[in-house]
Amino acid sequence: MESIQVKDVLISDRGVRLPGLLSMPEKAIGIIIFVHGSGSSRLSSRNQQVARALNELGLATLLFDLLTEEEAIDRTNVFDISLLSRRLQRVTEWVQDQLELEALPIGYFGASTGAAAALSAAADLKHQIKAVVSRGGRPDMAISKLREVLAPVLLIVGGNDFGVIELNEKAFEQLQNGRLEIVPGATHLFEELGTLDKVACLAGQWFVEKMLSDEKVVSGQGD
Repeated sequence: MESIQVKDVLISDRGVRLPGLLSMPEKAIGIIIFVHGSGSSRLSSRNQQVARALNELGLATLLFDLLTEEEAIDRTNVFDISLLSRRLQRVTEWVQDQLELEALPIGYFGASTGAAAALSAAADLKHQIKAVVSRGGRPDMAISKLREVLAPVLLIVGGNDFGVIELNEKAFEQLQNGRLEIVPGATHLFEELGTLDKVACLAGQWFVEKMLSDEKVVSGQGD
């Protein structure tokens, strides 16, 4: 297995410093920016598990905090999709400004409310985003922008995540290029045995297929 370079990073947005964790395979075919859901952070064990699986496929990953600890105390910020989308776009700009990352195609992996932020940002950034994956997401919270998303979108929902399934089905109808996958036996957090592994497998296949269409490979050795 290729070596993976892991480092902590800090990304600034209008004076706010957002900590992140960047994992870079030696030869990366793309980078996936993770957008966590409400009440979570870059330390989410579920997102970290998926990120490790993507690293093994040659995908760099960036997990970052959407909000500071102080901002997260105000629950209105947690559900402010406009704010979260703007933060994600700033992080995307940061990625594009890094010499070791600038040539890599970019994908988004969003969970829960983070999926809405990912889709909203993808709608604004158009062709800059190669692919989006939503895990147990709330794409309905970005329903007005879904038709503007040009990137192919994979919606992954637990088979026992009742209510959220229906919201994803409605969102799926609005997408130009989408696919809906339901994981049998899984609830909202995919805590059941093997269900998160299934998410990682589906996401990995989706991202690799979309990233390889760029046929760009760069070295992960950098500053």
